[in-house]
Amino acid sequence: MESAAIKVSGASSIANASPVNCKVERNSPVRPSPILNGVDPMNRSIEKPRTVDDVIDKTKPWQLAEIVDPSECRLVTLPESADTSSKVVRLLYTNSGVGMLALGANGIQKLWKWPRNEQATANVVPQHWQPNSGLLMTNDVSGVNLEEAVPCIALSKNDSYVMSATGGKVSLFNMMTFKVMTTFMSPPPASTFLAFHPQDNNIIAIGMEDSTIHIYNVRVDEVKSKLKGHQKRVTGLAFSTILNILVSSGADAQLCIWSIDTWEKRKSVAIQIPAGKSPTGDTRVQFHSDQTRLLVIHETQLAMYDASKMERIRQWVPQDAISAPISYAAYSCNSQLIYATFCDGNIGVFDADSLRLRCRIAPSVYNGSQTVYPLVVATHPLDPNQLALGLTDGSVKVIEPTESEGKWGTSPACR
Repeated sequence: MESAAIKVSGASSIANASPVNCKVERNSPVRPSPILNGVDPMNRSIEKPRTVDDVIDKTKPWQLAEIVDPSECRLVTLPESADTSSKVVRLLYTNSGVGMLALGANGIQKLWKWPRNEQATANVVPQHWQPNSGLLMTNDVSGVNLEEAVPCIALSKNDSYVMSATGGKVSLFNMMTFKVMTTFMSPPPASTFLAFHPQDNNIIAIGMEDSTIHIYNVRVDEVKSKLKGHQKRVTGLAFSTILNILVSSGADAQLCIWSIDTWEKRKSVAIQIPAGKSPTGDTRVQFHSDQTRLLVIHETQLAMYDASKMERIRQWVPQDAISAPISYAAYSCNSQLIYATFCDGNIGVFDADSLRLRCRIAPSVYNGSQTVYPLVVATHPLDPNQLALGLTDGSVKVIEPTESEGKWGTSPACR
């Protein structure tokens, strides 16, 4: 009976599966409406205080900085990360910034630590870390079609526990011993996104393949609430303690806003898809450090919303130097930059407030291509200029600017 149930789950995931379409359309007959520099300027309801840098920046001739050679930045490939049979599908820095955790498409997680508990850096090769027992952190994948599974992972604030799933049950691992502490949420439906409640590590929001969200208490092993608002699988969850809301995003290109107090739905908003593009694929969300601005990521766009009203502030669509679909994006730790990865191997570094593309890191920097490109990007929790890439060939790479530059997007024309 169990295998039959899993087969049914697999069938439903085919209907809902909407991977990023990584075919680069060079001469698409339908083009997005013209947007200056890829940005759709709108009346902004949230303005950050102007600084001297802002004023100076407006007086300078602006030019996109392009990094095309490995010598123009610092880069390290994490040891024992390359595995062509298992692409990196999820990637996290530990909250302390001294380690890196990657989840492969095969359901196996790998952990790296930098020597002497020092901060992650591209100047030093970290150690692929395993407990003395030799245990691997392996998700339950029994009866799972790995090609269709939607992997998900979340790390506790103190880096002691990681929970993850790859189409099967959710496993809670001890990060020191790699032992499975408990498992929960047996499919169907499968879990597709995981997020710890910011104020209570025992409460987990779990996005599901059947479009629901379960508010689950690990301590008592009980689903406290079941939220219904999406039409397709849930692909993103983000909490704001300032606004007291949970924002969810789905493969239906919808954003739903839920009250943390009552778990009632406050609002639902459809993201605005550029003309001629399809509203399919995963939609992800991440809050700015101010807990009010919300970054929305879809293969067709980066968009900024004022989450207090759920109004879109601005939008950037792939074009010109970077025209391929977006595979992933994330804020830097200080929320001043956004790092976006693209299906042709390019990496874009954006100014987070204006969504202006300030730097392009070419695939030649890390031996990327249209077949080897980042599926995920992670940002260092303390260093805003350090990013890590999880690639389709299974490798993980950490990239930083050169020490002389110190930050991305500093080119002669910008000085």
